[in-house]
Amino acid sequence: MADKGGFIGVFDSGLGGISVLHHLVRQLPHEDFVFFGDSAHNPYGEKTPEQILGYARQIVGDLVDEGAKAIVIACNTATSVAAAALRDELPSLPIVGVEPALKPATEHDPHRRILVMATPVTLRMDKFQHLAHTYGSDSEIIEAPCEGLAQRIEQGELDGADLHELIENLVGRYRGGVDSVVLGCTHYPFVRHQIADVLGDVPFFDGGDGTARRVGSLLAKDGMLNESDAPGTVAFRSSLHEPGVLDRYQQFFEMGLGYRRVPQKKRATVPGPV
Repeated sequence: MADKGGFIGVFDSGLGGISVLHHLVRQLPHEDFVFFGDSAHNPYGEKTPEQILGYARQIVGDLVDEGAKAIVIACNTATSVAAAALRDELPSLPIVGVEPALKPATEHDPHRRILVMATPVTLRMDKFQHLAHTYGSDSEIIEAPCEGLAQRIEQGELDGADLHELIENLVGRYRGGVDSVVLGCTHYPFVRHQIADVLGDVPFFDGGDGTARRVGSLLAKDGMLNESDAPGTVAFRSSLHEPGVLDRYQQFFEMGLGYRRVPQKKRATVPGPV
């Protein structure tokens, strides 16, 4: 069993997984987190499954060597490709992934037509097709491969006209024609409002909240929750060793677009890269 005083490692292909980190921090305020963004290899949605699995193995190995007691794969694409293999290879380590929130979308009324925005790789994987078959029997699941959107969000400047144009080109044709939208990439919650400007006033669903609840449940079951009353810390790291990258991670964490602001007592620390 992992040390209950260890940290929870969270990783994504870039900064999108910070949307999941928001949920984790709110639900587990006494835990320490290390967030690793693999921005040097972003976007995963345009990589092969073999490449993605290789990146995930390296990142998880480094986090475990540093003392991670649990891993959160805060990336839909990496979850689809690597979660099962990593669990087989590290059976004693709690590993929780994120997946498109199809189930809550199909339980919401109306749910006749559900638009799923995701990377091309996520939509092609058997995991997503199984979800669509399991929960979509009473709905029309419309797949919208959003090539380039995660990469554009990585650049920041989320109010840019080019970002609005990209979203319009990707999903504008569905305006007024869907009952809800599943944000099937952890980058996409950061442009929830921009997507709503294109699609209109429809409900949005993402997997961050469910992922955080699952992490808390597993740690509690195994007696691994941090028992300290002190607020935890958040550390940001990246595979992209360029000036300003960690500052951008911190900015996305602080602005929390689409989420409540994280309490100020939850101070973030920024050590060097893994």
